[in-house]
Amino acid sequence: MAMVKSLKERVFNFSPGPAVLPVPVLEEARDELLSHGDAGASVLEISHRSSQFSAILADSKQRLTDLLKVPDSYEVLFLQGGSRLQFSMVPMNLLRGAGSADYIVTGSWGKKAVDEARKEGRVNIVWDGNKTHYNRLPQASELQLDVNAAYVHYTSNETIQGVQFLTEPDVSNVPLVCDASSDFMCRPLSIKKYGLIYACAQKNAGPAGVTVVIIRKDLLERGSDDLPGYCNYRLHAADNSRYNTPPTFGIYIVSLVAKWLSDEIGGLAAMERQNRQKAELLYSVVDEDDFYIGHAQPESRSIMNVTFRLRNDDFQAKFIETAEEHGLYSLKGHRSVGGIRASIYNAIPIEGVIALRDFMLDFRKQNG
Repeated sequence: MAMVKSLKERVFNFSPGPAVLPVPVLEEARDELLSHGDAGASVLEISHRSSQFSAILADSKQRLTDLLKVPDSYEVLFLQGGSRLQFSMVPMNLLRGAGSADYIVTGSWGKKAVDEARKEGRVNIVWDGNKTHYNRLPQASELQLDVNAAYVHYTSNETIQGVQFLTEPDVSNVPLVCDASSDFMCRPLSIKKYGLIYACAQKNAGPAGVTVVIIRKDLLERGSDDLPGYCNYRLHAADNSRYNTPPTFGIYIVSLVAKWLSDEIGGLAAMERQNRQKAELLYSVVDEDDFYIGHAQPESRSIMNVTFRLRNDDFQAKFIETAEEHGLYSLKGHRSVGGIRASIYNAIPIEGVIALRDFMLDFRKQNG
């Protein structure tokens, strides 16, 4: 692909991750790339213990705290390793020596979380959507939860299957742990319902390389002293996310994204309204007839990842190829599901979704 030299040359990027970032964020990062503020150096170059980075770190934490209304009884951490490391860190800290944990499995990432948790302790799968190819979420009556579980883990949005919890499962007094990697900051959350939320940033919050963890402070004490140092949440909290050299540039971008959400979008409630509007534009086309067939059942559909296939599978490759000719990129579905996946994260502009909607209508007209 030729070098993009102007905003007009940017494509509409529907990648599931690393995903599109807001243009104002990219522009501000570009303008400060050689020198951040009065530092005389890039954020990529300054010490993680410098006053300049300390200010960035504090700003990022405060902006997330304000956007999500995080109570004082929670700690905001910036880590590395993505959700894959959290699949292990959560049970290392919360499950070892604590009986068993309940896992709700609604797709591919939930399955991977279970695989890692089983290495640390006993896991009860309280619901598994495998029988219906992970095309729906469980009803409350289907969850056989253990009131004595160490925690209940669920994935709020499954990027591959395109199913999403829009309300939290009711787990009573058991700590609720959520992998929110692909819908973090797409809508307001009631943080008090959670014991721990984690999210790799490369969907809605920033670039690949930084992971946000929001953990209730009393749960920090569950981490045993014999854990590997990096895997102990308590050590990260004690050193303000600087137990090791943190992903400094990633944290800086998270701060800019949070600023964009607050100052330009108007907060998470406004962002959710935009996201629902974008999703409806695409689902309305899917639902018109059987030319496009949605994977997720309507009541379980994601507002982040719209997954569908074409009635005639022979058209799939043509759809993707022709879409790229129209500046619509990264629409191929995951190999385990196939079909088409349009990831419409926060930073995808509504103009891009309208362009995809119009292309879908035209493609059906030409090939239906």
